[in-house]
Amino acid sequence: MKSWPIADVVPHAGDMILLDGIEDVKDERIVCTRMVRAGDMFVDADGCLPSWAGVELMAQAIAAWAGCRARAEQRPVQMGFLLGTRHYVCNVDAFAEGAHLRVEAERSFHDEQGMAVFNCRIEAPDGYAEARLNVYSPADIDTYFNQIAGETSHD
Repeated sequence: MKSWPIADVVPHAGDMILLDGIEDVKDERIVCTRMVRAGDMFVDADGCLPSWAGVELMAQAIAAWAGCRARAEQRPVQMGFLLGTRHYVCNVDAFAEGAHLRVEAERSFHDEQGMAVFNCRIEAPDGYAEARLNVYSPADIDTYFNQIAGETSHD
């Protein structure tokens, strides 16, 4: 599968894009990169990226994978939803300033309604993180939001 610039495949903008780029993308897997830089979103005063931000890096890797698929199929990139994570494990409190992170996500389950599970991993010189993320990507985001709006207006 072809790779695109990260800003072209994630439904985020500006400083909310936490990944630097895509290293590799395949049918069920993506590898993205991130260098920890002082002053970036979520980076603490010491220049370190707290380990809890790893979940967002993983979620953005999944978004990039979905965006690459959409672009390859000539569909618009659209948002999806992180429903939750199971078994988030990280062996460091934070990723050090200047660390090059390798963020991998591989789809292990999906259904026709848009639910999916990804096995994710962050590798860094000073540590790692692992998790399984549950995500939802409706076929048509506008229809989904209109349906939700209709349900809440009747309450």
